[in-house]
Amino acid sequence: MNKNELDPAWVESQLRDAQWQTSSASSGGTNCVQIAFLDQGIVALRDSKDTNKAPHLFTDSEYDAFVSGIQNGELRRR
Repeated sequence: MNKNELDPAWVESQLRDAQWQTSSASSGGTNCVQIAFLDQGIVALRDSKDTNKAPHLFTDSEYDAFVSGIQNGELRRR
């Protein structure tokens, strides 16, 4: 799946019906990121403080690499 070739109408429909998840470690669902697993192996990630801003879209493999980088400490500020 090439996320750059997604039909914008399909993306809009998927985001409208998305079931957003917030980390259980967040304080009341603010100041964190939210994710939604869309159809066709697409993952949406957005800022919980500005949910009207367009989310970042990842393929499943891109999202898995992102999560792995966090878990392995590869994305820490130096």
